[in-house]
Amino acid sequence: MIEISKDIGKVANQIKAGKIAAFPTETVYGLGALASNGQAVAKIYSAKGRPSFNPLITHVNSADDAFHHGMPNRWAKALAAAFWPGPMTLILPKRDQSDISDLALAGLSTIALRVPEHSIARALIEAVGAGLVAPSANKSGRVSPTKPAHVANQFTTEFECILDGGDCSHGLESTIIDLTGALPIICRPGPLSRKQIEMITGPVAEAKPIVNDQMPNAPGQLTSHYAPKGKIRLNSTCPQNNSFFIGFGALNAGKVDFNLSPAGDLIEAAANLFSALHAADAAGAKYIDVAPIPLTDIGEAISDRLARAASPRS
Repeated sequence: MIEISKDIGKVANQIKAGKIAAFPTETVYGLGALASNGQAVAKIYSAKGRPSFNPLITHVNSADDAFHHGMPNRWAKALAAAFWPGPMTLILPKRDQSDISDLALAGLSTIALRVPEHSIARALIEAVGAGLVAPSANKSGRVSPTKPAHVANQFTTEFECILDGGDCSHGLESTIIDLTGALPIICRPGPLSRKQIEMITGPVAEAKPIVNDQMPNAPGQLTSHYAPKGKIRLNSTCPQNNSFFIGFGALNAGKVDFNLSPAGDLIEAAANLFSALHAADAAGAKYIDVAPIPLTDIGEAISDRLARAASPRS
């Protein structure tokens, strides 16, 4: 049985010894390993059942630490000044001096970097004294965890400890921005909106659809991802009688098993999204209806996660 602990030092020592452990960030719980230790990184891929062609994000405690591993341009420096620490990941060319495991990069010449703002995540990175790779602490393709119990429900003996930081505040994985081309590209929508990014960088390019699921250049791009056990129907205003209904806002008809935000607040809805999908799993739902979500601001990220969750699984 996996222990749920508040002992940062204990978890840091496990990671320094080459083990893996789950820990909280402001976005979702991550499954962490020492980024420079290839064998530890391999344990993450094994525990999650994650394909090795899917790259990982390295979490560090400052922009200076990030730019030790990745080569910044003017956009990277401006975005870092505006939004780090916070729920933003930058894809940059990897520096030759970086000691991040090649396995974490999935064979790419670029590196994904983030400076989290969660106090426990930052304390853990400080205690380890090095960057941590930390994909979401769930089985590959399944619903991301925003509570310690969500992690414990998906694993048994794959690692020893979950560092308890309570509920995650944002509830969606970080916004990923590729800065290696002629214009910034949002590879994965997240808590940081397109509008916020463009206020710093100017116009961003549209992300090209991933033609081959075996060649992603950033985490979170696989077609089927964040998936509950039940089949999802999106933009539902008339839920099926045998479905688990996830609502949004004030609904005039039909039962609601989980309302993402009765007040119609997209930030609240984002924070509750994965909890709603976990609740559907806990209820044994074979079918899940989801009410329409506005596509403004963080609604774009919510809709991205729902579309991947609803995608046919291989």
